[in-house]
Amino acid sequence: MTEQGDGKMEVNVVSAAKDRQGVTVHSMHPVYQRGPVFYASLPHDFETAGGYGTNAEEIKHRLVSTLWEHLLERESPLWKSCQSSSRTALPIQVVSGLLGRPRLLVGKSRGPAISFTEGGGKVWAALCGDESDIGIDVAGGDEFKGAYPFHRVFHPEEFHHALRLADEDPEEASALLWSVKEAVVKALGCGFHLMDPRHLNVYPSGGRIGGGYSFQVDLSGKALERFPTAAGRSLWVRSLPQKKMWFSIAILRRRPALHE
Repeated sequence: MTEQGDGKMEVNVVSAAKDRQGVTVHSMHPVYQRGPVFYASLPHDFETAGGYGTNAEEIKHRLVSTLWEHLLERESPLWKSCQSSSRTALPIQVVSGLLGRPRLLVGKSRGPAISFTEGGGKVWAALCGDESDIGIDVAGGDEFKGAYPFHRVFHPEEFHHALRLADEDPEEASALLWSVKEAVVKALGCGFHLMDPRHLNVYPSGGRIGGGYSFQVDLSGKALERFPTAAGRSLWVRSLPQKKMWFSIAILRRRPALHE
């Protein structure tokens, strides 16, 4: 992996704010990046202020709208053009790109990268404040009970390291590693039907910071063949413990020729 700046890969949760409808927005800032990452979640049974139940797509739009508002409040020069001349935000919509990758359109322009996942009875969303690509995933140990084929998904070295982080609990260690790898493929804009999980190599990049862990990930085998532009690029993942689950955020610095 190629590191950026001073080589530090850690990120810290720097703020958490709640909006009028009770959406708690978390913000964290990688050391070497220009813009923050915002993320939030809502339960599947979330209701609007008017008392009407919402479906998953409506919840996603509510989450993205809230995250976008928080980014605009930072007055980022990168996205200043996404406001009208009266400084009001342009309308946004979430569309699906190639392979089903979600994309945010602000007016008629491409907005910042977004990603979604579902787990623990919640819908999760994240938005990247700079021009990087982003992917998120949440996984719990209950998904890895029984005779799970660990050797087909994880390398021995990365699994042993995850075991140390998970107090030697193989199910929790599996959830941690899987959420890391799933977040990476989402940042790349594909799924595991296009690559083998073992072609994503997870390396520790520091101890526990701010309640979570940071990892470096690089590609090998068919994953690198499919995404050759990812070779030598900085890709980090931040994993945060949730209630009996792990929530991971992957960031990949975008290039104009990046596979969509």
